[in-house]
Parts: sequence; structure tokens; C-alpha cells
Amino acid sequence: MVRHITKKLLGLIPTLIGITLISFFVIHLAPGKPTDLQTSMNPKVSYEAKQRLEKLYGLDKPIHIQYVEWVKRFVKFDFGRSYLDDRPVSEKIAERIPITILINFSAILLTIGLGIPLGITGAVKRGKLPDKLTTIFVFIGFSTPEFWLALLLMNLFCINLGWLPVSGIASLDFESFNVAGKILDMAKHLILPIAISTFGSLAIISRYMRTEMVGIMTQDYIRTARAKGLDEKAVIYKHALKNALLPIITILGLSVPGLIGGSVIFESIFAIPGMGRLFYESVMARDYPVIMGVLSIGAILTLLGNFLADIAYSYADPRISLPARQAGVVTEEAEP
Repeated sequence: MVRHITKKLLGLIPTLIGITLISFFVIHLAPGKPTDLQTSMNPKVSYEAKQRLEKLYGLDKPIHIQYVEWVKRFVKFDFGRSYLDDRPVSEKIAERIPITILINFSAILLTIGLGIPLGITGAVKRGKLPDKLTTIFVFIGFSTPEFWLALLLMNLFCINLGWLPVSGIASLDFESFNVAGKILDMAKHLILPIAISTFGSLAIISRYMRTEMVGIMTQDYIRTARAKGLDEKAVIYKHALKNALLPIITILGLSVPGLIGGSVIFESIFAIPGMGRLFYESVMARDYPVIMGVLSIGAILTLLGNFLADIAYSYADPRISLPARQAGVVTEEAEP
């Protein structure tokens, strides 16, 4: 197993290089340059000054040379310095990433904790009122735009009722609160962003869970378990649930990169200084080092999510044993 994991991790390196290579070239194809923001609006800036600025940023070099230099810094975990304020990119990311991970990780936990039971309930009560209610909920979740829902909830709970703050992650007098007061104040600011982030994902998880459970509940081994007189909860949660988790594992694996980049909309609406806003602002300003820093972290998380999903498959379904299959080891008991 260790050998398989090591081989799998080493195999991710060429994929990561390919992702960063394509990303680097694509962002340079976008119209506009990082120096335009500093020079285009200033008529006093001469052409020679623009050239000196491009040379300072290394933009006068061929693009493949720029990429090689970026890779040399990247292997040292150095993303360079921002073109906007000359701050280290790693420092800017370190400031923004905790709040984004907090919001999205909380949303993932809520999605798992609520979506799986909803899916199981819909499958067990198929065609009955609980199933119909969850189906209506799913359709609402799929069809509701996040930005529209955010504005509606903001108008209701923040403006009309005044129960929650409108934006930001802390009040102006945050520093004067004690520890409990700071936690409560931050929780009030994050309730709506977390709820909105959870809503759409909850609909997806519950629907996939229901579909898988409906198919599995008709399998022969489930009928056999019931014929043996096993308790219905044991049949559902011990025998059926484990096999129904495979698509959920896939979805959760693909959700890992969303921990840092999946919150652009509600971070902008609620004025949350997170990674989503940082990435959006960097794209609009053509701040290449910050863009590549965020994209690289997203690529690493995507590959890591897929890797963890592959490992989780072998534990969720004993029939999936990747090291054994790759080595050609199949026991006689496993043969059909």
C-alpha cells in the first residue's frame, strides 16, 4: 500500500507541471498587462518609463523564460511578489486563506452531516411525503442562484429584521470584546455565507445519496440481510450505506479545491476578505504572481482531492483494491 501511495504521489508531479504550464500561458494571453493599471491612467508616464517598469517585473523576457524562472521560485515555495503592492504573494495568501477555509470547510461538514441523512430518508421513504419534500428541496437548491439567494437573505435577516450584520467578518468594536464575544460576533457574520455555501451542495449530495441508496436497496444481498431477520437500521447503515458512499466520495474529492476558490460570489457580496476576492481582484489587475499562486494551490488541492478519493474507494468498497489489481494479484476467493 505504501508503495502504491508513493507511486501515485510521484505520478501527480507531471500533471501539476502541465496544469501550471497551461495556466501560465493562458493568463498571459489575456488582453492587458500588469503595468497598464499604473501607466495607462497617467498621461505623464513616458514610453521609456513603461519599458523600465516591464523590465523591473521581468515582462520583457520571452514567456517561456518567465515560466522557467517562476518554476524555480515555485519549487522553493516562493510565489514571488505582487505587482500591486510589492508584498510577497505567500503573505497575501496567508492572510486570506484561513477565513475561506473556515467558511468552506464548515459548509462541507454541514453538507455531509445533512445531505447523507436526507438522501437516506428519501430512499427509504421513496414515494412518500418525506421523499417528496426532499425532492422539492433538491429542485429549489439546484435552481436558486447563489447571488440572488444571498441578496434575499441579506435583505431579510440583516436589513428588515436586523438579526445579523450586513457584511464583513467582524464588527468595528471587535477588539473590545472578550473571547466569547469575539467568537459570537464572528459567528453572526459567517452564518449567512456558510448557509448559502451549504445550500446548493446539500441538494447535490442528497440527490446522489438517494439515487445510490434506491439502487442498492433492491440488491440481492439486501434482501438476504432482511430475510435473516436483521434490524432495518443495520441493513441500511451497515450493509447499504457503505456501498452507496462511492459517488459521495467522488464529489467530496472534487470539492477539496473549492476550499480556497469556491467562494468568489458570496465573498464579494458580503465583503469577506477571502481567497475568492483575492483571486478576482488579482485577475482584474493582471497581477500574475498572485494569480499563479492561487491557481497553483488550487491545482495541488485538486490533485490531492482525487488522490484521497482513490484511497477512500479501497476502504469503502473492498472490491476496489488498486495495489493488488495493478500488481496482478487476485486470490482464488476473489474470482467470480
